[in-house]
Amino acid sequence: MIQSIPLKKLVPSPRNVRKVSDATADAQLKADIAARGLLQNLVVRKATRGKFEVEAGGRRLAALHSLAEDAAIPTTHEVTCLVIEGDEREVREASLAENFQRLAMNPADEAQAFAAIIEAGATTEDVARRFGLTVRFVEGRLRLASLAPCVFEALVEGAITLDMAKAYGAVSDTERQAHVFAELQDAWYQVTPDTIRRMVLDATVRGSDPRAILVGREAYLQAGGRIERELFDDDASESWVDIALLEGLAQKKMEEAASVKARELGLAWVRPTLGAYVCHELIEGLSRLSAEPAPLNEAEAEELSILEADYDREAAVLEDEDSSEEEVARAEEQLARIDRAMRALNDRPPVLAEDLKEEAGAFLVLSRGGEPTLVPQYYTASEVAQSDEGIIEPVEDGGDASSKPATYSQRLLDELAMQRRDVLAVHLANDPGLALDVMIFTLADADGHDWRAKKALTISGPAASGPVSGFEAKDAPASAALAEFTGSLDESWRAGASEVERFVAFRGLPDEARSLWLGFVVARTLIASLNTDGERGLPLHDALGALLEIEMAHWWRPTAANFFDRVPKARILEAFDAVGGPELVSRYAGSKKADLASAAERIFSGEFIGEKDVKEQALAWLPAVMRFGILKEEAASDEETSAGSEDAGNELTEQAA
Repeated sequence: MIQSIPLKKLVPSPRNVRKVSDATADAQLKADIAARGLLQNLVVRKATRGKFEVEAGGRRLAALHSLAEDAAIPTTHEVTCLVIEGDEREVREASLAENFQRLAMNPADEAQAFAAIIEAGATTEDVARRFGLTVRFVEGRLRLASLAPCVFEALVEGAITLDMAKAYGAVSDTERQAHVFAELQDAWYQVTPDTIRRMVLDATVRGSDPRAILVGREAYLQAGGRIERELFDDDASESWVDIALLEGLAQKKMEEAASVKARELGLAWVRPTLGAYVCHELIEGLSRLSAEPAPLNEAEAEELSILEADYDREAAVLEDEDSSEEEVARAEEQLARIDRAMRALNDRPPVLAEDLKEEAGAFLVLSRGGEPTLVPQYYTASEVAQSDEGIIEPVEDGGDASSKPATYSQRLLDELAMQRRDVLAVHLANDPGLALDVMIFTLADADGHDWRAKKALTISGPAASGPVSGFEAKDAPASAALAEFTGSLDESWRAGASEVERFVAFRGLPDEARSLWLGFVVARTLIASLNTDGERGLPLHDALGALLEIEMAHWWRPTAANFFDRVPKARILEAFDAVGGPELVSRYAGSKKADLASAAERIFSGEFIGEKDVKEQALAWLPAVMRFGILKEEAASDEETSAGSEDAGNELTEQAA
């Protein structure tokens, strides 16, 4: 039966099957309801005292309540509902069906819908506001709508992935997109987004390209490849026209080299890539195996000791104000030589234990010189058991590391550090002014310091790798925001054939586009860190978090999967005590670990029946290691203000006496 019910009489049902939500998606839903009203009825069941429990539509109900809190609608607002009857099993099935059968829109459908709205007179800002999205997300979908028709149709049909479609969009030339798409239709090798991106950016390949060097000129010509050569071209500068053919030949050569390398090393597998590095999509779903560098033998250890003494002696020459220019120049030359020798001794490839080789694998990349090169890091498709070795004690409330010793596993700490890093990264990426300051400061501050000192950023340029290879916090708001930010970058300058051309094209981008690149290249260098002493602690990150005023609880919430299943029962009960006191602890103290973790997930997501202040504290609670601290200057200022107030109060007391 369809019935209109005042909003104030609608309450969430404890039987609703959806327990986990997404803050970003919830905000989009709220904006959509505010713009167009409720487009789908709530499914409710009569409860006691004139209330109705919402069995299906909990997120819509929460959005309506939020709009009422904002005074956008009254609490008496009439909501159209489908009132159902039945036992608890039938109600739960209705809730499950309503959530389970929902299908997310295809990105191509979104692109067409946004384009149609804008053609009708709306702006990208209007669309973003009405759907609770960012302008960059809308612009990214609109770029999909401008893809070559054949590429867009393939996205609609699901023949290519969204990442592949974005790779085609690396250039705005739709003829080039269509040409590459046609070339790849008969490809006998696996086509990846990287393959597509290389091909659309390269109309031709020079003879000096790593793929050309690997395949060889004669083999390419014998396979039917075409070469265009100008009057003054040589073998290195001539243009190879058939890129799809070259990619296929190069892939085959890499596969052959990978097979040989796997046999030589006794590995289960070696997977090739034509890229110069191992991208995230290659290691997705794999676990990184621990492998330590081969230990120094006695002679090498003695050599390293001598080099360190030589380094100190030459460094003293630079620090001596009485050193002549000739002595300084000679010392700098010697220091460079010694540094190379020390790095050669210290940068040793990891050695994998023999008992791990049966399931272990590695990746073969293509070097700039056209040589198949093994990356000295090993992975397995099997789940790697994580022990409690290497326990780190994070700084708990109050900053006293010894007051509450925690027992988190190394793997959990590594994953938490990477998620916390992503939250900081998305904020830093959106603040180019601060990112510029960080970059300039880090580069300047590196001069004259110990090269072995721990750093907060890899500001030299490459993206910082996490301590857990292949780990990705799926559906996390920060990860989604970072992916969206990356997809909004203007990559048109990459089409330049030479470094100079690419530089000129990049300088031609609008100021806003270059600012986005600045935030991106700085943010991607962030090292994974935690609010703790020891290896994971990086005070600069906490200072940046304070400057950016990051509300960490809005970006990361503890769940059973990402936290509570991974910590001891006592740690969960301590969290309960922090938000609800002894009463909440006693309610769950007798629960089994799995049940306790599930209950903790509900409580700390706010989806439980309880006092308002307990809910507020639960929604704000975070493990201490995930918080960002406050600047010391601010803390000192607060202390001075407090001390000044006390002094003023004492003065008044003395005057009154």
